[in-house]
Amino acid sequence: MNVAKRPARRRRKVPAAPFDLRAFQARIATTYGSKDAKRGIAGTFMYFSEEIGELAEALREPDRHDLPGEFADCLAWLVSLAHLAKVDLAAAVDRKYPGLCPKCLEIICVCVSKP
Repeated sequence: MNVAKRPARRRRKVPAAPFDLRAFQARIATTYGSKDAKRGIAGTFMYFSEEIGELAEALREPDRHDLPGEFADCLAWLVSLAHLAKVDLAAAVDRKYPGLCPKCLEIICVCVSKP
């Protein structure tokens, strides 16, 4: 019996474009929004917290972890939370960080801060 092998399933590659936080939040909401809604804000926050822990490990031992991937995971869970909380994260970032320090009002912050 000659059974034809199915070709290996290939992951679809999305073409690279300039990063757009609003579009990323929408993409994550489309992909994971229904699961996140079932989990709720508290459950989704728990997963976000776990990812922060994984990022902390990756920062301590970058050779043993996927450091860029852990940053990406944290961002994905953060935008998931923002979506659940009905926060347009791009608008919030633009409002809070308009291209200058919100305290000293300088483009390059000159605030006295903790070391």
